[in-house]
Amino acid sequence: MSNFLLLPIIIPFFFAMLLLFGQKNIAYQRITTLLGLVISIICAIGLVSNVYMDGPQTVTLGNWPAPFGITMMGDMVASVLMLTTLVISLFIVWYGFGSIGKEREQFFYYPGIMFIITGVNGAFTTGDIFNLFVFFEVLLMASYLLIVLGGEKAQLRESIKYILVNVISSALFVVAVAYLYSVVGTLSMADISLKIAEINQPGIITVIAVLFLLVFGMKAAIFPLYFWLPSAYSAPPIPVLALFGALLTKVGVYAITRTYTLFFTHDLSYTHELLLILAVVTIIAGCIGALAHFDVKQIIIYNIVIAVGVILFGVAQMNEVALQGAFVYLIHDMIIKAALFMLIGIVIYVTGTSNLRKMGGLIQTYPALGWFFLIAGFGLVGVPPLSGFVGKLLIIQGGFIAGNTWSTLVVLASSIIVLLSVMRIFIYAFWGEQGQLSTDVQKRKYNRMFIPTMLLVILSIFYGIGAEWLNPFMSDAAKILMDPSIYTDAVMKGGE
Repeated sequence: MSNFLLLPIIIPFFFAMLLLFGQKNIAYQRITTLLGLVISIICAIGLVSNVYMDGPQTVTLGNWPAPFGITMMGDMVASVLMLTTLVISLFIVWYGFGSIGKEREQFFYYPGIMFIITGVNGAFTTGDIFNLFVFFEVLLMASYLLIVLGGEKAQLRESIKYILVNVISSALFVVAVAYLYSVVGTLSMADISLKIAEINQPGIITVIAVLFLLVFGMKAAIFPLYFWLPSAYSAPPIPVLALFGALLTKVGVYAITRTYTLFFTHDLSYTHELLLILAVVTIIAGCIGALAHFDVKQIIIYNIVIAVGVILFGVAQMNEVALQGAFVYLIHDMIIKAALFMLIGIVIYVTGTSNLRKMGGLIQTYPALGWFFLIAGFGLVGVPPLSGFVGKLLIIQGGFIAGNTWSTLVVLASSIIVLLSVMRIFIYAFWGEQGQLSTDVQKRKYNRMFIPTMLLVILSIFYGIGAEWLNPFMSDAAKILMDPSIYTDAVMKGGE
C-alpha cells in the first residue's frame, strides 16, 4: 500500500482550494497554480518510476480490506496518463497568461483548471466504478464554470447544450452502475472482473456493457453521440478549448478502454464488434466534418473525433499490439491536440479571424509559427518519426493481426484525410497573398503565447523520436490492459 499515488490528485485539489481566495490578485493566482502543477508533476514522475520498478500501486481508503473499501489503483496506464495530464496543463496555463484575459483570470479561472485536473486524475486512478462517476462529476462541474467564463453569447448558448448532454449522460451512468451492482453485488472494478468471470449471466452483462458504452461514448464523443462536441468546444476561449480538447474526451476514451479490457470481456464477438463498428463510423464522421469546414477551430475539433475513433479501434482489436498502439496514440493525441489548439489560437490572434478564407501569407510575417504548425500537423497525421507514427502503426498492425482488414484500411485512409485537413489550414493561412491581419497584435503577448506552444511541439517531437526509450512503459501498460489478472491481483492482494 502506497499513499504516494494519491498526491497527483490531492495536490491539485489542495491548490484549487487555496486559489479560491485572492481572486483579484493575478500574480498570486498564477504563481500558486504553477507551483501546484510543478509539485504535482514531480510526484507523478515519482509515481511512474515506482510503478515501473515495483509494479502497480494500490491504496484502499480507510484501511478497509479489498473489495469492501474504495480502492485507488496506480498502474502504468493511470500513472502515465496522470503525468501527461499535468504536463499539458502546465503548458496551457502558461499559454493562458498571454491570452485568457485578466477579467477571466480574476473569476475562478485557475481554481476551475485545478478542479478539472483533480477530476481527470481521480478518474484515471480510481478502482471503484461509482467513484469513477464521482470524479467525472468533479471535472464536469469545473468544466461548466470554464465553458461560460466570460459570459459571451455563444458561450452561454452552447453551455446549455453541453450541460444538458452531460446531465443526461450522468443520469445514465448512475443507472448503469446500479444495474451492474444488482447483478454482481460489488462496486470494486477488480472484484467486478472476478465476479463476472464466476456468474453465468452473459446476456445481462452484455446489455450492461452496451449501456456503459452509451454512457462513456457520449462523454468520449463517438458516433452518433458526438453531435454536441463541435459547437460546444468552439465557444470558450482558446486556453479552455485546448484543455477540453486535450483532456475531457480522453477520460471517456479511458473509461471505455478500462471497462472493455478489465471486465466486459465475456462476449467479444458482440461488445467489441459493436465498438469496432462505432469506432470506424466515428472516424468517417470526423473525416467528413474536418473536410467540410473552413473554420480552423472546427477543423481541429473534428480531428478530435477522428482520433477518438482511431484509439477505440485499437481497443476493439483486443490484442496486445493494438492495445499498446491505442495507449501510445492516446498519449500522443493529448499532447498534439493541446499544441494544435494553442497554435491556431495564435493564428486567430494575429489575424483576428478563425475563417480560413480571410487568411493568407502568414509565413512572411510569422515564419516560426508556420513551420511549427506544419511540424505539429505532420505529427497529428503520423509522419515518421513524429509522435503519431508509432501508435497508429501498432494499431494498424493489430487490426491486421485480428483479421479486420477492411476496417483497418479505413483507419489507414483516414490519415490522408487528416493530412488534407491540416495542410489546408497551412496553405490557406500561411501561403499565398497576405490576408487579414489584426491591427492590435502586441509582440510581448505574442511571445507569451508562442514560447509555451513551441516547447509543447518540441515535446511532441521527443515523444515520437524517443519511442524506443518509452517502449518499456508503453509495453507495461499494454500488458495490464491485455491481462486483467495483473490488475485484479494487485488490488485484491494490495488491500489485504
